[in-house]
Amino acid sequence: MKFIISGRNIDITDGLRSAVEDKLGKLEKFFTDDTEIHVTMSVEKERQKIEVTIPVKGNIIRSEQVSNDMYVSIDLVEEIIERQLRKYRKKIIDKKQNAGTFQQAFMEKDFKDENTNEIKIIRTKKFGFKPMYPEDACVQMELLGHNFFVFLNAETEEVNVVYKRKGNTYGLIEPDFNE
Repeated sequence: MKFIISGRNIDITDGLRSAVEDKLGKLEKFFTDDTEIHVTMSVEKERQKIEVTIPVKGNIIRSEQVSNDMYVSIDLVEEIIERQLRKYRKKIIDKKQNAGTFQQAFMEKDFKDENTNEIKIIRTKKFGFKPMYPEDACVQMELLGHNFFVFLNAETEEVNVVYKRKGNTYGLIEPDFNE
């Protein structure tokens, strides 16, 4: 696996680099040697944050963990990614598309808890779209008491999503059909 490690407001010491490569190196049983793992470490006040992104054909495997100690964050992020891979193995592995990304042993292995973690959609909602601006969608989301809101953007005439972020801020998701 190829590690691409960067830092924001933190110097990546040899100890941190070694801890990331050792801990996340445990994931090599899942991926081929040419798989890239993007790691970004950052420090904001007392928060030690690590973000790990693994692009796989058709999917992105990602985890972000925050703690008071970067080494604890590294441990947590590895556990989360391994749990994601085991839980969603059948969903993320399409043998025709992703065969070059994952180890053959991982694709063929039968995990015991796999069937208990099946994704079940238990409710479906349908509603009409009224064009609105992103700011209006945020207000509507707040009025409904939700964490996200799907709407038809009056500026772009495309379906967008606004969502609530930490720190009482908002995010906007716009489709990009070029990828």
